[in-house]
Amino acid sequence: MKTSSLRLGIDTGGTYTDAVLLADDGSVICAAKSLTTHHELSHGIRAVMDQLPGDQLAEVSLVSLSTTLATNAVVEGRGTPVCLILAGYTARQIDQAQLERIVRGGYCERIDGGHNAGGMEQAPLDEVAAQRIIETRQSEVAAFGISSIFGVRNPEHELRLRDLVRTLSDKPVTCGHELASQLDAPRRAMTVAFNASLIPYIDELIRAISRILDDRSIKAPLMMVKGDGSLISAAAALARPVETILSGPAASVMGAAQLNHQTNAIVADMGGTTTDIAIVTDGRPVISNSATVIGEWRPMVEAVRVFSIGLGGDSEARFQGGVGLAVGPRRVVPMSLLAHHHPGVVDKLNSRSGSTVTPRSLRFAVALYAESSQKSRFTEAEAEVWSMMSEAPVDLERIADTDRDLARAVARLVRDGVAIYSGFTPTDAAHVLEKCAHWSRPAAEAAAVIWAKQMRQIYGWGQFEENDAQGPSRAIEHHMVSRIRATLVSACLATDPNATNDRERERLAEIFSEWIAGTGGVDDGVFSLHLDPSRALVAVGAPAGLYYPTVADQLKIRLVLPEHGAVANAVGAVASSIVQRAQITVTQPAQGIFRVFRPEGPEDFDQLNAALARADETARALATARAAAAGAGEVEISLEHDLDSVDDKDSGSVVFFEARVIATASGRPAIH
Repeated sequence: MKTSSLRLGIDTGGTYTDAVLLADDGSVICAAKSLTTHHELSHGIRAVMDQLPGDQLAEVSLVSLSTTLATNAVVEGRGTPVCLILAGYTARQIDQAQLERIVRGGYCERIDGGHNAGGMEQAPLDEVAAQRIIETRQSEVAAFGISSIFGVRNPEHELRLRDLVRTLSDKPVTCGHELASQLDAPRRAMTVAFNASLIPYIDELIRAISRILDDRSIKAPLMMVKGDGSLISAAAALARPVETILSGPAASVMGAAQLNHQTNAIVADMGGTTTDIAIVTDGRPVISNSATVIGEWRPMVEAVRVFSIGLGGDSEARFQGGVGLAVGPRRVVPMSLLAHHHPGVVDKLNSRSGSTVTPRSLRFAVALYAESSQKSRFTEAEAEVWSMMSEAPVDLERIADTDRDLARAVARLVRDGVAIYSGFTPTDAAHVLEKCAHWSRPAAEAAAVIWAKQMRQIYGWGQFEENDAQGPSRAIEHHMVSRIRATLVSACLATDPNATNDRERERLAEIFSEWIAGTGGVDDGVFSLHLDPSRALVAVGAPAGLYYPTVADQLKIRLVLPEHGAVANAVGAVASSIVQRAQITVTQPAQGIFRVFRPEGPEDFDQLNAALARADETARALATARAAAAGAGEVEISLEHDLDSVDDKDSGSVVFFEARVIATASGRPAIH
């Protein structure tokens, strides 16, 4: 089949890399899946593209990427080390945003500077201290992040610090005002930290796909999905990777909409690492910069409102005190997958299934990805085990008996996110129950027996029969159905940006889901509770068919499993247009003075209409420039005014407080 304009969508997830070829009308011509190769992403991408017909690849006019790598890194607490320079921040603000956790072995550095709410300098910028910090830290981190108090009202200090970083270092640098226009300095600093820590992940992905496209003489523009489901150029994604932090979930929502048109739906995408849920109403997902939840974080990123938790096919089945069985949020390599690549693992598991177990009996360590600044900080033992892992999985049970220093080094590399353990997972349980057969069932069965022994002998939980692989696997399957059911309800409750008590929401979701399913302890008929009957549950992702039929039946909601739903992310990667927004704020700091906060700094007017006109002009120009930088061809602009004012009944006049002018530029990618 020949067509004049095919689109190639690629999604790189925690477990699989997917690819689809779409025709002009959005129909799927062909699709493919291959395992993601974290140590070298290009291997998995090449493998999946090798499954697509070469003559049709020659007809591709647009390539677009989505990925869950950034989302997974945030959910799992991974990320490359960064240096966050904070001008005018207090120690309390740093603690409030938990920035020390986010920089992942990097540094939070406070210096004097910053502005007030009116955009006026509150303290001179301490460039001497900043220079010392940059020179000291540049060899120890992968990137710099900069956030100044009220930097969105006046970015002068952020721009000066950015120029200083670029003068003294070759490391990438991100400013807070480039990523968010809202107040709330701690959340903006959190967003900057995430952005800086994710740059190496996105850089590796874009470089890998660019090399492959060059090798295949595919000259089409390369785009990437943003968290709001729109597209940006690969170059723009590299400058602002935090905007792709929900790329995979957003692409799954767009792909689900493309594959099966549902006006009102709950879209659930289940992958290897996370479950991502979005609500679609009147045919459109909600776009939010305040209600997006990624693990335990709410970054200040405009995105499809997604509830993302660490629950997937590769999530670790484990013991949790006070609960018993728990799954996730940590992703591990399923034992069935590990043995698929390394068959010798099966013999090791079989030899252990008949003996006394330890917490390490299922622990093998596999290399993921280490950025150069991380490798430069490896100890001698870490460098040795990194080299060992690059050749084959490291058996933690064996080295714990022979070399404790190496065992501790492995643990540190896993903690830093550059290596990953193996473990027993829902994917393994599905292999035991013969509900999937991708990888090694013998390894899954041996792992189930060992895992059940660990639960009994080490934690005193479970009453499984000796050498029974089916019992623990069914327990995990039942737990997954219950957890998915509660997670869907929790996602519906997680729409209030001011609701901060996540534990209360999760407990309420469990109660509600039990009431709906009729599995709770309250007498039947005392409460009547149900989900919106007009909504469908649209489930996509490779494991969706394993659990969602039962979940939908228990929640009494109509289920849709779209054809090609296993590659919905890749479909969504090329289903959208480019959309860029710019917001300009106008305030009245004193009677008769109207202040426009422009990227160049504040500008005052004595008439509101003149100030709004300048805000319109600035927002329009900024959105247009961003759309062009994102790769758009012809651009359409729409303007929205959000005025905060009250009528003064005594004087008969209107008292103005603040206005936000939002320009939206949209257009299709420019195809050369």
